[in-house]
Amino acid sequence: MTDGDTLQFDTQHEDMIHDAQFDYYGKRLATCSSDGTIHLFEVDGQQQKFVETLKEHSGPVWQVAWAHPKYGSVLASCSYDGTVLIWKETPGSGFSVIKKHDKHQASVNAIAWAPHELGPILLCGSSDGRLSLLTFTEESVWDAQMIRNAHTTGVNAVSWAPVIAVGAFTQPGAAQKASLVKQFASGGCDNNVKIWAYSDSKKTYEVIQTLEGHSDWVRDVAYAPNIGLPRTYLATCSQDKNVFIWTQDSQAERSSSGSQGTPAEWTRSQLSSTPFSDVVWRVSWSMSGNVLAVSGGDNKITLWKENLKGEWERISEVNENGQRT
Repeated sequence: MTDGDTLQFDTQHEDMIHDAQFDYYGKRLATCSSDGTIHLFEVDGQQQKFVETLKEHSGPVWQVAWAHPKYGSVLASCSYDGTVLIWKETPGSGFSVIKKHDKHQASVNAIAWAPHELGPILLCGSSDGRLSLLTFTEESVWDAQMIRNAHTTGVNAVSWAPVIAVGAFTQPGAAQKASLVKQFASGGCDNNVKIWAYSDSKKTYEVIQTLEGHSDWVRDVAYAPNIGLPRTYLATCSQDKNVFIWTQDSQAERSSSGSQGTPAEWTRSQLSSTPFSDVVWRVSWSMSGNVLAVSGGDNKITLWKENLKGEWERISEVNENGQRT
């Protein structure tokens, strides 16, 4: 497909589609729906072929996420039924469930694989207010770590920070000295976005910052991919019809004990000078991290880019019929 092409096809779902994710190579597409199923497709240019239906959840499936291919052909899914399933493909026999994570007590709304440099770790957020981290250990077992009271009224979204430290490629020798960044963001029904960092001493993730500004439920959070540039970007969207871009110019230095020092402040800017016409459900960055896609209840997808003045401009729009303007 060229940049201007929009591919439309029937996913064969029987209810609303909640998520669609390409694998690492952009050759396979997984979709999930309120009908409780996951559908897999092979996509090649303008051609697509239905491959398989995965049905093990007993409720609507909210999100799907592909693991990095170094871990094999692995797909995760989360559902209203309160479970997270991890599927693995076996040549000749398709996908089957290799792990069922059922320690949450309510709908699991969001999942995200950690950067592959950190290992096979799946982050999950639930309406029970808790986060969980599923880690595939060297002993070939899945370890589940629960984080209670992450957002007391429920977690709606999670996103991992880029693993490369801010400024790693702009300062001589910094890339060699920098340790991997172990941070993620979560958004919840308390209207807040929280930034979490791993504590080497406590062997768990702790809140290091709370970003306030939204006046209703936070529906999605998304870190922009980072190639070592001197600034971190985090996009958030909300039931309040706003999208915020949060920027952080530098990371905190680690203290001698290995714990996180005082983190640098975040600066908030509003993507659009006026709120969107309806609730904003999802935000997603391009692979290069310089274009943001925004989708909302008005059935439109808008694309935004930062200009040289640091202002965000809408560069394109796709309506519900797949037409670009």
